[in-house]
Amino acid sequence: MTAPCAASATTTAERACGVRVQLQPSWLLHSRPYRDSSLLLDVFTADCGRLGLVARGVHRRSRGGSLGAHLQPFRPLLLSFSGRGELQQLTAVEAPGAALGLAGERLFSGLYLNELLVRLLQRQDPHPELFAGYGLTLEALAEEGEVAPHLRAFESQLLDTLGYHLQPDIDASSGETVQADRCYHFDPESGLWPAGVAQPGGAPVYPGHHLLAMARGDYRGEVARSAKGLLRQALAVHLGDRPLRSRELFRARLTGEGRG
Repeated sequence: MTAPCAASATTTAERACGVRVQLQPSWLLHSRPYRDSSLLLDVFTADCGRLGLVARGVHRRSRGGSLGAHLQPFRPLLLSFSGRGELQQLTAVEAPGAALGLAGERLFSGLYLNELLVRLLQRQDPHPELFAGYGLTLEALAEEGEVAPHLRAFESQLLDTLGYHLQPDIDASSGETVQADRCYHFDPESGLWPAGVAQPGGAPVYPGHHLLAMARGDYRGEVARSAKGLLRQALAVHLGDRPLRSRELFRARLTGEGRG
């Protein structure tokens, strides 16, 4: 028997985002060629979540210009689309602002965020708070300063959105707050354990004072390395075995620069 709540949720989503939607705030996550002059788009929208769209004839010139002229990653967009199901049709594009200037490490960081969203978010599942957090993270990446703290904060928000509430300040063995002067291992299934307790040799070790800083949302300085390891372990449960393409591209870039 179908669960009433599940049926109700589907109906609500269809009412909000089915048939015809006008000027929906959006970000382009990924695009690829489709047939002769079209694109398949993966977009993240404010009210409809992640969507698949077909942009037909984007390379054809018209009096109004090419439909695809504004379709760039890291540029705020207003998209109009129509249809139902997994793949809807893009009908109009407006760009209320310029593309954010991401280059070098910041560009790869933006690509990493996009890949996480494509891999981990279900289609047509709205996440307005995550949408807002994504936009703020991109704006922060476009500014001066450390990159890592912004990535870690977004990863943490994404895990919360997925229903995985990481508690970096709780000792799973006792339920008490972790101690600043102790070290801990992380088990994605159960949480943090004092170092050496029921953990295989070679497991990453996280200082307690780093974990307490993470719980406060502080990912700066020396905490950044611990936060990166811990959040990567937590995300791996959801990502599975397939590696992230953005990480591979970034490693290849670093290797090429080292050889140069």
